[in-house]
Amino acid sequence: MMVLIQLAITFTAISLVAIGGANAVVPEIHRRVVDVFGWMTDSTFATVFALSQVAPGPNVLIVSLVGWQVAGLAGLAVATLAMLLPSGVLALTVSRVLARHENSRAVKIIKVGLVPVTIGLIAASGLVMARASYTGVAAMAITAGAVVFTVMTERNPLWALAGGAVIGALVSYFT
Repeated sequence: MMVLIQLAITFTAISLVAIGGANAVVPEIHRRVVDVFGWMTDSTFATVFALSQVAPGPNVLIVSLVGWQVAGLAGLAVATLAMLLPSGVLALTVSRVLARHENSRAVKIIKVGLVPVTIGLIAASGLVMARASYTGVAAMAITAGAVVFTVMTERNPLWALAGGAVIGALVSYFT
C-alpha cells in the first residue's frame, strides 16, 4: 500500500512540471524511480523507456510501465492517473485563462519563454536515457549514431531504433 502512495505522490508532483509532455520529465522520473526509491536499475529503466517509445500510443506510457513494474496492475493505474489528472486539470484551467487573455503582452512573453524550457527538458531527457542505457563503447557509438541519424535526416526515428537494435544484436553476438 505504501508503494502506491509513493507512486501517487511522485507522479502527481511530476505531472505538474511536465512542460512538453512526459518525455520532458524523464530525468526526474529516472531520478525518483532509480536513485531515490530504488524501484529499478538503470538498465531496467532504460528497457521500460524503450518499450514505452516503441509501443503505439502517447509518450506518457512510460509512467504506466513504471507503475506496472513497481506494483503491478494497481501501480499502473495509480501512476497513470496521478500523472494525467493533475496536469489535465491544470492544462484545462490555464488554457481557459490564456484564451481570455491571448492578446496580452504577458501571455505572449510566457509562451515565448516556455519554448527554450521545453527544449531543455527534452534534451535533458535524452542525456539521462543515454547515460542509463550505457553499457560500453559500442552502446555509446550506437546512441551517437542514432542521434546523428535522427537530427540529420527527416526519417522516422523508429528507423534509428531498429538500426540500433540490429547493430546491438550483432555486437552482442560477435563479442
